[in-house]
Amino acid sequence: MRSTAGEHYPALDHLRALAALMVFCWHFLHFTNGYPVPFGQAAAFLALFPLALLDEGHVGVSLFMTLSGYLFAKLLDGKNISYPRFLFNRALRLLPLLLFVVALELIFALFSAAPGAEVKNQLLALARGLVFPSLPHGGWSITVEWHFYLLLPLLLLLARKSLWNMALVLACAILTRYLWHREYGEVQNLAYFTIIGRIDQFVLGMLACHLPRRILRPTTGDVGVGVAALAFCIFYWMFDARGGFMRSPGYPSGNPLWIVMGSVEGVFFALFIAWYDRREPCAPQRNRNSRAGSGVSLFLARIGEYSYSIYLLHMFFVFHAARFIHERIMDISHFLVALPWALLCFLLMLPLARLSHHCIELPFMQWRKPYIIEREKPAGSPDRSMEKRP
Repeated sequence: MRSTAGEHYPALDHLRALAALMVFCWHFLHFTNGYPVPFGQAAAFLALFPLALLDEGHVGVSLFMTLSGYLFAKLLDGKNISYPRFLFNRALRLLPLLLFVVALELIFALFSAAPGAEVKNQLLALARGLVFPSLPHGGWSITVEWHFYLLLPLLLLLARKSLWNMALVLACAILTRYLWHREYGEVQNLAYFTIIGRIDQFVLGMLACHLPRRILRPTTGDVGVGVAALAFCIFYWMFDARGGFMRSPGYPSGNPLWIVMGSVEGVFFALFIAWYDRREPCAPQRNRNSRAGSGVSLFLARIGEYSYSIYLLHMFFVFHAARFIHERIMDISHFLVALPWALLCFLLMLPLARLSHHCIELPFMQWRKPYIIEREKPAGSPDRSMEKRP
């Protein structure tokens, strides 16, 4: 993950790669109401309970959201920024590929059975996508990201005054979802697809950037994060066993768990991100081509760099790939049989994601402008810029 300031965070790229893999597996395994793999099969294998995070791979979106909160707190906390330039840079980062995906959808609509109606629906979805989760191919999450960017100056100000203000934001979000659930009998869609549900993860990611280092020190910190990871995997295994995203008992679910689902996910991911980012082998680098780290680390970091392209483009292919393998090659209706195929297809998509990253994303990113405003030096302070460094 590379910032406008030029710093590259390989640890955060590793986590973006993990998030992209989880989302990819979710769609490959279950894309049409549990086809080709019926929902909840991973829950049958108690010894493999961490695999529930792939069986319920939608949780990868939560990791993406928490990462965003953590990264922007890491980059911007305590600094003066030009907010218009910040938004300009984010537009250059996100909109070119998103508009490319929307354009492809419009082209496909022209060749549909009812092109006029389909094009109208796509244009309507594009217009509504500024507010509602209607953009195609996962584009709804970009809408949520933009809502976070609009709130970011306020959140940074609240955090600067007192971190307890952030706890108040969380409490207000949970209360809103509680009242929505009491009024309408379900809150799953609001919790999953909108900023009202996702704000918890952004805020918790921001808070994780302020975690004291003593909490994550190598000895007790590793044990604490390990216990938290075990508890989270067990929680998701139980969630998967009781119906998961689609069968609790139906969709959308009236399960009140969705009132706090985003909070539970955000707490764990925030802790995990802060712990992983502060590991010594993953220290930030100024040069993205630095050879520091192992070959595996560099490979995972590359996947993380391509994760946005993987995320928006994979839905053009993933469903067809799963159907083709299941109907033409072999039966993959068993979770443990389908999962290796999902991993293989994920790897096969990397060349396309790399092409997209270099041809669609990077050219526009060259136009980004620095948005961090350097504070002026106090009058009379010595100028040490010409002093020799040891």
